[in-house]
Amino acid sequence: MPPSTLFRQFVLKVHGRCDLACDHCYVFEHADQGWRRRPAEMTVAAMERAAERIADHARGHGLTRVGLILHGGEPLLAGPRHLAALIAALRAPLRGACDVDLRVHTNGVLLDKRYCDLFRAENVKIGISLDGDRAANDRHRLYRDGRSSYDKVVRAIDLLRADYPDLYSGLLCTIDIANDPIAVYEALAAHEPPAIDFLWPHHTWDRPPPRTSLTSSSGWSPTAYADWLKVIADRWLDDGRPVPVRIFDSIISASQGGPSFTESLGLEASDVLVIETDGGYEQADSLKTAFDGAPDTGMDVFRHSVDDVAKNAGIEARQGGLAALCGTCRDCPVVATCGGGLFAHRYNGDGSGFANPSVYCADLFALIKHVHERIARHQHVLPPAVVRAVATGHGDRASIARLGAAQAIGRRAVIAAVGGRGPEDGSSSPGWEAVKRIGAANPDAYDWALSHPYVRAWAVQRLRALGRPGAAEPEGDGGLLATVACLAAMRAFESVTLTVPVRDGAVYFPGIGRYPVPGRRETTVRVEAGILEVDGAGPVEPVRRLTAGCFTVVLDDLDPFRDCHDHPAAPRLDAGTFARWQSFFQDAWTLLEKEYAEYAPAIAEALTTIVPLDPPASGASVSSAARDAYGSVGIALPESPAKLCLLILHEFQHVKLGAVLDFADLYDKSDDRLYHAPWRSDPRPLEGLLQGTYAHVAVADFWLRRTRSDDAAEAAEAARHFADWYPKTVTAARTLQDSGALTGLGEQFVATMRRTLESWDLPPTPANR
Repeated sequence: MPPSTLFRQFVLKVHGRCDLACDHCYVFEHADQGWRRRPAEMTVAAMERAAERIADHARGHGLTRVGLILHGGEPLLAGPRHLAALIAALRAPLRGACDVDLRVHTNGVLLDKRYCDLFRAENVKIGISLDGDRAANDRHRLYRDGRSSYDKVVRAIDLLRADYPDLYSGLLCTIDIANDPIAVYEALAAHEPPAIDFLWPHHTWDRPPPRTSLTSSSGWSPTAYADWLKVIADRWLDDGRPVPVRIFDSIISASQGGPSFTESLGLEASDVLVIETDGGYEQADSLKTAFDGAPDTGMDVFRHSVDDVAKNAGIEARQGGLAALCGTCRDCPVVATCGGGLFAHRYNGDGSGFANPSVYCADLFALIKHVHERIARHQHVLPPAVVRAVATGHGDRASIARLGAAQAIGRRAVIAAVGGRGPEDGSSSPGWEAVKRIGAANPDAYDWALSHPYVRAWAVQRLRALGRPGAAEPEGDGGLLATVACLAAMRAFESVTLTVPVRDGAVYFPGIGRYPVPGRRETTVRVEAGILEVDGAGPVEPVRRLTAGCFTVVLDDLDPFRDCHDHPAAPRLDAGTFARWQSFFQDAWTLLEKEYAEYAPAIAEALTTIVPLDPPASGASVSSAARDAYGSVGIALPESPAKLCLLILHEFQHVKLGAVLDFADLYDKSDDRLYHAPWRSDPRPLEGLLQGTYAHVAVADFWLRRTRSDDAAEAAEAARHFADWYPKTVTAARTLQDSGALTGLGEQFVATMRRTLESWDLPPTPANR
């Protein structure tokens, strides 16, 4: 069974009636009236059989943990004695099958020490429904005779906070835009909940939500629910996120490729199954708002396994991720975060069923965009818009600049993580102390000194060595921190004097050059007024640069840490070979700017370094991108400038995607399966397939454009290559989409790649006739 059809959460309806008469209740007040046809409470026999079915499902699919929620109606109406019997019947079959996260969701009016003692003994966490302050709560949450439930609920919360804080799991609040959002938020926060869950009131296109709001100047707004939630989101963010708020935390998490924590957001397959009081399996309770019988599966715990329910058409309709959404949702820029909204809220009785955007579509878009813009102020957060821009295949300059800003923060973090790891006595090196001092006074100079790609490559390699269990502490740092400190001092016009180890007869300054220091194991380096002096050094061997118009990159054949590509780095190039590199690079960049102009701004923004690789004896083209050396590619000089252009395009794709993957999750990292890559004989892990597919979007694009050459032989060769690469790339993208291992952001990323491929005006080749 694919992972998307597994159930990890089970809602158990232990009692099907309620002591309140909330007019917004989906169980009793909406379209589905199934509660009238079911017994008031679940029997011990039904619970025991349900637990056996859940245990079988967990064992069969290797689930180590499941979430179980005792629900209603109002579950406490079952009474402490019957609840104790139900919990015992639930736990026994699951013992040894998997761990259990057991919770109860209650309106709280009956909660007292009897229940709390039972729940503590059985380790049951308690979530309580409260819609805010007294005025907000009493709009809906009343007894049938109109009495308020507020005082009893607050009394229950106070009991939890005072005597049972270990059981208190949070507050659930149904949104009503007629309430003051700040008053609601402050009232909920005053109860010091471990979490707050704001719930959308259940509506469909047949019965749309009211949109008269206190937060709108006109009283009515097409985004009234977003307007209401944005006020709270701003306060929550300004307060430093003092309490988890599930809707906002989900938006932030999903925007970075992480999970959503609520069924109403995200592209993850639904993993919730409801078991009613009579043992019947149902889909999510929210479907009760669509039509009578909407959640029914026609199955029950006595006759059917959980795996049987997974094959139900209604269940499967909610497992398809991006592909299962309507066209409007699939094309939406925030779909990876929104996920189309809650499935029930898409319903329209006009015959389209659930193949619609959410009735809250405008609200979801406005709220998600607002939260994205707020968190995008933090440079270490990668905005979803940047990921979407990269996914097109080329990415715009502004997006790549934002990638670079995030990488700069990442470099600082990695250097800080390894910089303080000095000798066994706990002291840090003088180089690191100088780096910290100069960095605190002049962050720009510090970032410039760290910006050479192989500084980060060294730091990541060292950090991994330090983190390996049982690994010996690496000896010294090869002088790198001291040379970085000297560069920062030069840039900041600070003074510094440091002792630097001599490595292979020289001291290398990243991105600057190599100073030969014959016959010494270490030397003294001084920086004064922006001038660097190395004691005992001969004439510097400078790092040389390749130039084409206004664009220039380092051709680094000196850096001692550059040899981290899949192919060996070339030694110092002679003057003739360098001149050939310069000629080829100038022609390659001219071609790239002319024929592949969409790619040029991004490359000009981020590509700083090319490492010449040793050409293989076979003469085959060789290139590589080091995953931890952002801004650099390794290339063995090919046979023509056009081929160099292709290799730059290809490898820079890896640079961009690697930078995205540093800050956003596009796939499930626990997926250890291997996948067929059409261009290789050996199967690849998912990241390898994703990297290869993204790189080959540019490769296929390169050959497609060259099919339009006026040179007939050149066009014919390009057509052959395109006929080879295009179908392979499309096939690989389909494999990624079918893997079931992409996150919501990853699904959107790959779908955008496919749209790019499918948008091309293809030549009449055998591959696409």
